[in-house]
Amino acid sequence: MGDPPVCRIMDYGKFKYEQAMKAKQARKNQTKIELKEMKFRPKIDVGDYTTKKKHIERFLSDGNKVKVTIMFRGREMAHPELGLNILEKLAAELVEKASVEAQPKLEGRNMHMLLTPVASRKDDVSASGKA
Repeated sequence: MGDPPVCRIMDYGKFKYEQAMKAKQARKNQTKIELKEMKFRPKIDVGDYTTKKKHIERFLSDGNKVKVTIMFRGREMAHPELGLNILEKLAAELVEKASVEAQPKLEGRNMHMLLTPVASRKDDVSASGKA
């Protein structure tokens, strides 16, 4: 005549607990990408530049995005190309570790650029090895 409907009697409390544990595990495994900011000045010296560049490299290796800001004061606004040169030099030196998500843009007295981390080659090799 037909197949009768089949249902399973289950412990709803246990079901809710298991769902909560799955959700908790999913939250634990997710990574939150933060936006870090590094501020430069147009007349930055070599030592300060390298120190800040190392901080940016550390942020990128942790998987965070980095917003690089050049702050102009007073007459420095007459030469925005100095800030642009610093940002382009930084992007060129970090080309292996970062990609430029937002090109340098002058807004008021600040110039901004956004860098995002590039997946490391080790990850690419292991991903292709599994496929």
